[in-house]
Amino acid sequence: MTRVLQAGRKAPVSGETRSAVVFLHGYGANGADLLGLADPLGEHLPDTLFVAPDAPETIPGMPFGFQWFPIPWLDGSSQEAAEQGMRAAVDDLNAFLDALMVDEDLLPEQVALFGFSQGTMMALQVAPRREDALAGVVGFSGRLLNPDLLPEEVQSRFPVLLVHGDADDVVPPQSLPEAAEALQQAGFKEVFAHVMKGTAHGIAPDGLSVALAFLRDKLSF
Repeated sequence: MTRVLQAGRKAPVSGETRSAVVFLHGYGANGADLLGLADPLGEHLPDTLFVAPDAPETIPGMPFGFQWFPIPWLDGSSQEAAEQGMRAAVDDLNAFLDALMVDEDLLPEQVALFGFSQGTMMALQVAPRREDALAGVVGFSGRLLNPDLLPEEVQSRFPVLLVHGDADDVVPPQSLPEAAEALQQAGFKEVFAHVMKGTAHGIAPDGLSVALAFLRDKLSF
């Protein structure tokens, strides 16, 4: 049984929904953490609906923080709990995306995922295993989990933009080239990368500009 994800929304500037961007936040944050990016992005994507769900699990001791799945090296959980949590969150996110497309009358190629940190891990876990290709995935400061499984499990391929700060002390910057290589080996033809100079675990203006250009290209109809 999937859990219903609660989500904040920012309506299209034009009033007409022709595409959607789904923000996937990082560990310990919530949907509102990324929804503020809808303001600068929406000016240039006037027909785009922005949606930012909260991850399905609360974190003990963090009343406003959510996680997609436990992270053993952060919270002391077991690897089994992390894997079980991720499988459940994958089902939850897939159900959320399916419902969003029905409710907004959108096709998969009109929907892009925009992840940060653990949200990027979720985007890269979910999107390739969906039957129909999404418009694209933007992944900030994350990593591709279980890259060795991707070639056998991939169901659809789509453009991917990976962005990472070279001073990230939470998720190693090396995660970007590792993910890019694994995606290319799994048959992804459009894999783009941008390194934010002097940036730690966050989203810098230059990275956001590159993400905007990517989204404008992939969501233009």
